[in-house]
Amino acid sequence: MADFRLIADRIAGDIASGRLRPGQQLPPQRRFARRHRIAPSTAGRVYGELVRRGLVVGEVGRGTFVRAAPVVGQGRALVEAATSAPVNLELTYPSAAGQPELVAASLGPLLRTDVLTEAMRPGAADGTAAARESAARLLAVPGWRPDPAQVLFTGNARQAIAAALASLVRPGGRVGVEELTYPLVKEIAGRLGAVLVPLACDAGGVRPDALEAAHRSAPLSALYLQPTLHNPTSTTMDERRRSELGRLVEASGLPVVEDRVWSFLRPGAPAFAAHAPGLTHVVDGLSKRVAPGLTVGLLAVPPDRARAVGSAVRSGGWSAGRFAVEAAVRFEGEGVVRRLVDAKRADAARRQALLAEHLTRQLAGGTGSAVRSDPAGCFAWWELPSPWRADTFTAAAAAHGIAVTPGTAFAVDPHRTPDAVRLGLASPPEAELARALRTLADVAAAGPPGSAAG
Repeated sequence: MADFRLIADRIAGDIASGRLRPGQQLPPQRRFARRHRIAPSTAGRVYGELVRRGLVVGEVGRGTFVRAAPVVGQGRALVEAATSAPVNLELTYPSAAGQPELVAASLGPLLRTDVLTEAMRPGAADGTAAARESAARLLAVPGWRPDPAQVLFTGNARQAIAAALASLVRPGGRVGVEELTYPLVKEIAGRLGAVLVPLACDAGGVRPDALEAAHRSAPLSALYLQPTLHNPTSTTMDERRRSELGRLVEASGLPVVEDRVWSFLRPGAPAFAAHAPGLTHVVDGLSKRVAPGLTVGLLAVPPDRARAVGSAVRSGGWSAGRFAVEAAVRFEGEGVVRRLVDAKRADAARRQALLAEHLTRQLAGGTGSAVRSDPAGCFAWWELPSPWRADTFTAAAAAHGIAVTPGTAFAVDPHRTPDAVRLGLASPPEAELARALRTLADVAAAGPPGSAAG
């Protein structure tokens, strides 16, 4: 029997050399099997291996298409071209004028020898009493405030997600997630041996009937949600949907991990935890509010969960450094976080106005294209016009010096991937962002090479 990995290596070589280009369709598996004189089951394993390597994407009813290949005329891999593009719309780290000065002034007292000696000691998962009180104030929103005794700290929000899921899900356990989800959750699930179950969504977020059906078919171990400014679609659940889902998880006893990392951009955004306080593990952090290099993950857990989650934090090596926690206490107590959040909200509003002016309005009247965003958000979800595919558009954007994130990065089911891209609006200077958005509109209108439009 032919080694499917060797065959996959040859196809990967064709992709790397450019003989197979982004968006090019591979033959149906049975035809591929006949061509290579292998069993259909082996062909299936070849295609599965190519999907696993991120080189192709299979879509039900459409076929299997190349994802990664050299950008035409540049001789570099798609991923390399995208990540090295001069205008990076993959990143989503907002900044504010005066941010370094604010942070430096707040950190100054921590650098005294007597204070620094204490701050450099190993940190505990539950921090200090002062840190827990500070975190509880930071996390509080109308209708919900965590008990400081239930607050834990990690190095960043990603580690908080990992710790929460590690404490809830055994290898092979099923985790319900939005059908498009934060890409690192897919990595976390893979390392934990968890199975992600994509849940159908509508304009209001996860559909209650989808959650109920998934849990009925085989019990879920946990549910991961981004109810406020969902990444990548910018959807925010209304209170009715939160209430419906809250009743479902309460009735089934299903634990929830609520990711609130982007909620700071929506003043007073409610917490899903208010609807299921005994089941919801709230994740947040400072990387977006303050800066990615000075961050702490915050995790508010149900009353009986602090020991189990704290154990997961320690065993995973995800504890926050004490210096970072002490810095976070100062940022919150001195109003640094509040001032930066106010500035970043204003910055996001300006960038959304640029999106509307230079992309959304340029596409008005076109067919098959829609830009979804939130006036408070730092990114946008662009459902591309036909015949564009996510990966071919990503390659075309990279050829113009612009990095965008293809929708395939967010899809939980590799066989159901959207022809869409996410645009991160927060990182480039505003004038550069405006030019990039105009360029992307022109690229979309021109169509892919070889199409009727192009």
